[in-house]
Amino acid sequence: MSEREIDAELVTRVQRGDKKAFDLLVMKYQRKIMRLLSRMIRDPSEIEDVAQEAFIKAYRALPQFRGESAFYTWLYRIAINTARNWLASSGRRPSAPTAVENEDGETFNEADNLSDISTPESMVASREIAETVNAAIESLPEELRTAIVLREIEGMSYEDIAQSMGCPIGTVRSRIFRAREAVAARLRPMLGNDADRRW
Repeated sequence: MSEREIDAELVTRVQRGDKKAFDLLVMKYQRKIMRLLSRMIRDPSEIEDVAQEAFIKAYRALPQFRGESAFYTWLYRIAINTARNWLASSGRRPSAPTAVENEDGETFNEADNLSDISTPESMVASREIAETVNAAIESLPEELRTAIVLREIEGMSYEDIAQSMGCPIGTVRSRIFRAREAVAARLRPMLGNDADRRW
């Protein structure tokens, strides 16, 4: 049984009045939704509030859900719209994505460390590149930022992004291309001035 089929079964159970089935959907997607919202909202407690509001809206709208798209695509759209509405009502602008997080200490491998050429200079350069990428993404218009985050951070397909954002797939491809170009333009001075160089 595929993930989409499992979700469809859970949705059907919710539509028949099984509230525990919705709890399973929340547990399954809560972290992904929180991660998505953290790309738009700064304060962790506010992220939790917006995520909870998105799940409440999804629960109330589930009777009308017909399964024409994957459940998580539908849920992402609700979460994005809830965050946009929250940001607009509070007069705020979406935050920058967080800097690259430290690797989990449990995954450290001494053999990998032997070939590690990390010097203080290269670590500073890596951090500067990450900060530049984050700043470039933050400065993008909302529709470009959302498209690039869903593709590069969440790993969603172009089709799912199109459904989540409510636009044609060609528009998604264009937005992602424009977002990548904007990020590449910000990185070029750090990587060299070759205009043909891609990130």
